[in-house]
Amino acid sequence: MKRSLSLAIAGILAACAGEPPPPITDPLPVALPEAWAAAPEAQADEAALRVDWWREFGDPRLDALVAQGLEHNPNLQAAAARLEAAAAAQQIAGAPLLPALDANFNADRSRRLFLGFPFGSGAGVPSTTITQYGLSVALRWELDVWGRLRSADAAALADQQAALRDLQAAQLSLAAQICRAWYAAIEAQQQLALAEATAKALAETLVDVRDRFRRGVRPALEVHQAATNLANAEASTAQRRELRQRATRQLDLLVGRYPSGEAAVADALPGELPAVPAGLPSQLLQRRPDLRAAERRVAAAGCRVDAARAALYPQLALTASGGTQSLELEELVDTDFRVWGIGANLLQPLFQGGALRADVRRNEAARREALAGYQDAVLRAFGEVEDILASDAQLKDRLQALADAASHAAQARDLARERWQFGLTDFLAVADGQRQAFQAESARLTVTRQRIDNRIDLLLALGGGVIDEGASELR
Repeated sequence: MKRSLSLAIAGILAACAGEPPPPITDPLPVALPEAWAAAPEAQADEAALRVDWWREFGDPRLDALVAQGLEHNPNLQAAAARLEAAAAAQQIAGAPLLPALDANFNADRSRRLFLGFPFGSGAGVPSTTITQYGLSVALRWELDVWGRLRSADAAALADQQAALRDLQAAQLSLAAQICRAWYAAIEAQQQLALAEATAKALAETLVDVRDRFRRGVRPALEVHQAATNLANAEASTAQRRELRQRATRQLDLLVGRYPSGEAAVADALPGELPAVPAGLPSQLLQRRPDLRAAERRVAAAGCRVDAARAALYPQLALTASGGTQSLELEELVDTDFRVWGIGANLLQPLFQGGALRADVRRNEAARREALAGYQDAVLRAFGEVEDILASDAQLKDRLQALADAASHAAQARDLARERWQFGLTDFLAVADGQRQAFQAESARLTVTRQRIDNRIDLLLALGGGVIDEGASELR
């Protein structure tokens, strides 16, 4: 008998096991092209993106920072908590598919009066006091004839899948933020070093100008011009120092540590960037966790529409109870005092003020809203990739032009100083050459970092690689 009961329970559990809804089949807002418009050759490389794409930069210190951020970042911990809540909500939604079993023990003591009965003693009203005990087990199971409970369970499963994709998207986004902050701090460090070197060179120039003024070779005007340039360079150095501290504080916050602003960074920005296997546009729908989360929310909304429609039909439930009841506590275990009952309940809603049909319309509207949000997210995702692919080539050209400009500006600066020392030109040419050399090198560093950021944004926009189904964290 126990074995038969176990098999029956196992069968019930298997029959009630929920499954998530299948992928939606609604059409996309636009037809997908065969190749990216901004980079038609990108689809030739079909290699899959790594989930841990930041390792392609080849910087162990950056890898350690990303790992620390994935473990300690508070926003990521909040996303993980939302996933746990979604898993618990799914378990709650699936619970009505299984029989509900309750155990009950009760003890009642009551006093009853016998009014109008011709017996009793004295002037008091005849009465009796009864103590009654009960021990019972009750079972209730709603037969999900129309799929209302299964639809609610499937919706909760889709919500859980969406929460998982949200967590994965948050992980990828955090990794990208840490990478950008890391290279922003490196650029800030290089900008500071450039400003300090420039200020040092201008200080040496001021010493030279003053010496020539004392010897009567150069006018006082050039002394003031050189001093002005040095003061501006010192102000720029102070500003660059502040920007470096801000950049390192931001990095500290992202990895979940105290923002001291004293973190050590690399000495130079990388010259070579990791290649990007952009793949086909159609692959973006499976690569990006945020798009997969939006699709799951549409599926969940569809299941809630099915559940609302099923609520219009009758609900059939089976009930059973058994136990013992006695006036003596020790007799509760005596089978002579057993009681039992079985029954079936059929409930058909007749009139609820239109609430049930209004709930159907509300859920249908919610699904249309979720679908529109998904379609909008798809369009924006394709737009992001196209913009970043187009910017990549332009940033490469800008960087090359700025590198040439920095080289020529350095040569012009040195030549102007040499001609000034021989008295062949005035100090304005020297000051202008120093200013242009500083600005050109500073601009080159800025665009170098912008190109790195653009590559990081592209890796993120492509989804950071195909995430394994069921994975809850980056590996």
